[in-house]
Amino acid sequence: MNPHKPRYRTTNWPEYNRSLQRRGNLTVWLSPEMPWLGGHTGANGRPPVYTDVAIQTVLTLKVLFKLALRQARGLVCSVLRLLGLNWPVPCFSTVSRRQATLTVNIPVRRQAEPLHLLVDSTGLKICGEGEWKVKKHGTEYRRSWRKVHLAIDAATLDVRAVEMTDHRQGDAAQAEELLSQLGPAEPLASVSGDGAYDTRGFYRAVRSRGAEVIVSPRRNGKPWQDRTDFAQARNATLAAARHLGWRLWKKWSGYHRRSLVETTMGRLKLLGERLAARQPERQVAEVPVRCAILNTFNRLGMPVTVTHA
Repeated sequence: MNPHKPRYRTTNWPEYNRSLQRRGNLTVWLSPEMPWLGGHTGANGRPPVYTDVAIQTVLTLKVLFKLALRQARGLVCSVLRLLGLNWPVPCFSTVSRRQATLTVNIPVRRQAEPLHLLVDSTGLKICGEGEWKVKKHGTEYRRSWRKVHLAIDAATLDVRAVEMTDHRQGDAAQAEELLSQLGPAEPLASVSGDGAYDTRGFYRAVRSRGAEVIVSPRRNGKPWQDRTDFAQARNATLAAARHLGWRLWKKWSGYHRRSLVETTMGRLKLLGERLAARQPERQVAEVPVRCAILNTFNRLGMPVTVTHA
């Protein structure tokens, strides 16, 4: 018999309610203190007129309010005018060109304790019919997707690493790229993922950082014959899951915490299930901009919940 599903109660509704309202405050995304105009960097050639911060600000408002580039420029012009700032605003062609090479700054809140990462992937559509048309008339054209791989901090729910590939790439194959975005000096306690990460490459990449792997073994998984450290760790996980039972092992190991990354995927798609950019190099910048928005939302305030009997 399945146990009753736990119910949760939010304990900080006043603070969380204020944080939800602040998410619509334009001054959260644009302030007079930000560096707007570019300067000489010491590199050869003409210096850029606008900083990466200015370009990211325009793209942030574009993604947040689901605007086209021209309308996003108009919104930024009006906000600067209301703030009394006589700053020039990049035209839509400049923003489009800079988006292809933009290095997006994703704000994160670092913890003193070692990091517990949760990894997963989802798909964002780039072309194809909408769901209503497919429901009524069926699929006529081939859909195309981009695969987004995320790694989030289990404590703060901040996106710590993001990678985008085509839909043919496997989840576990992106483990090394995601871990490389953390920096070699950052302590890592564990990495959790679903059964798609039950591979030698994933275990090798995580164990090389001295972290624990919390991955659900495949139902038909067999012990690995390797004598390496990561193979022994995986075999111990498989033995524990079979001895305790899958449901008890998930509770004992903390595997259920991985559902938080699925919630983050849902929040990411609330900003749009389709990528607005058409070129792959511009799509690469659009996804980190969405992650930066989610992390800013987290910094403004998140609900604190407790189990309610």
